[in-house]
Amino acid sequence: MSANHDHAAGDHHEIEMPHASMRDYMIGFVLSVILTAIPFWMVMTMPLSAPATAAIIMAFAVVQIVVHMIFFLHMTPKAEGGWSLTSLVFTIIVVGIMLAGSLWVMHHLNTNMMPTPHDMNQLP
Repeated sequence: MSANHDHAAGDHHEIEMPHASMRDYMIGFVLSVILTAIPFWMVMTMPLSAPATAAIIMAFAVVQIVVHMIFFLHMTPKAEGGWSLTSLVFTIIVVGIMLAGSLWVMHHLNTNMMPTPHDMNQLP
């Protein structure tokens, strides 16, 4: 009976994480250094206007997050049968909806609740 029990326990399918090689880690490291150095250079030299620099830095940050998730956290469609990537995408969608909704509500509250310059003259 114990042989059957051992065989039955061996039937469980383990979800394997993809193994990364030293090459993958080095690619991730080099990309991370580049994605950090370029925004640092942009802030130090200010070749563009402040809003353009901020937008480019945010874009580099998003790309760096993706690089970290792929090369260091191994979040690929193959990892855990794709569930880790699916849950990440769902989380990003929910956070995006929450942030967009919060900004939308705050903008409309500011627009509708704040006094206009004409009304400010009548304040005591």
